[in-house]
Amino acid sequence: MTHKVALVTGASSGIGEDAARRLRQAGFTVYGAARRTDRMKGLAASGVRALALDVTDDASAEAAVAEIIAAEGRIDVLVNNAGYGSYGALEDVPLDEARAQIDVNLFGLARMTRLVLPHMRAQRSGAIVNISSMGGRFATPLGAWYHASKYAVEGLSDALRLELNRFGIEVVVIEPGSIRTEWGAIAADKLRATSLKGPYAEQAAAIVKVLQRSSEPGTRMASSPSVVGKAVAAAATARRPRTRYRVGMGARPLVFLSKVLPDRAFDALVKRGSGSPA
Repeated sequence: MTHKVALVTGASSGIGEDAARRLRQAGFTVYGAARRTDRMKGLAASGVRALALDVTDDASAEAAVAEIIAAEGRIDVLVNNAGYGSYGALEDVPLDEARAQIDVNLFGLARMTRLVLPHMRAQRSGAIVNISSMGGRFATPLGAWYHASKYAVEGLSDALRLELNRFGIEVVVIEPGSIRTEWGAIAADKLRATSLKGPYAEQAAAIVKVLQRSSEPGTRMASSPSVVGKAVAAAATARRPRTRYRVGMGARPLVFLSKVLPDRAFDALVKRGSGSPA
């Protein structure tokens, strides 16, 4: 393939790390970006170029994109993967934490996209690959701010696709199901800190167990990050990629059921699956 350049945010572990490796294997020059570059030594050894980046900081984001353009002259694929899950009852979560969730998962994604678009438009080609979630299509208990951020990513991506098509730029949404990464443990920690006491304690305790188990090695409750990495590579290398890829444990059947079942019937299904009290 011709010289093509990819930037993957949140590349220090999990989905981002796997996606960066697979894009490198596909022949891309890959920049793996994260706040902690010390966690990307393995990626660097495989030929991925480690880049310091905080997607919530304008100066950091601008410097990262400028560094790539100075070195390569182009960016062909942006994988917006940086994000985390902040769980807790809406009543319990401080608004500062809610803003932080939206800042990383939505505004960080938008910030990076805005910075690469002038270069993609100039070359009349490119792909924006946004890592959303099956949680961008339906909600689970005590995840209001996480789901709000991912619902927003879905809407932003749809609008962006309509804006960019005439410039030869593709917009792709990846909607993972349950994936075996640090995400579950982080979301469980956030939930413990906010709602493990008080009126939501019983529900929070049940959901903490589900979230924690999803990140345990060898769990059958979640798929390997590789299923998402493969979807990212497929989207990045396709002449005409699909607009959405649903991969990983539960993604396809649960999104389908969320469409066909009445709201209250689907609510009951989700509550049973999460161990929530009736």
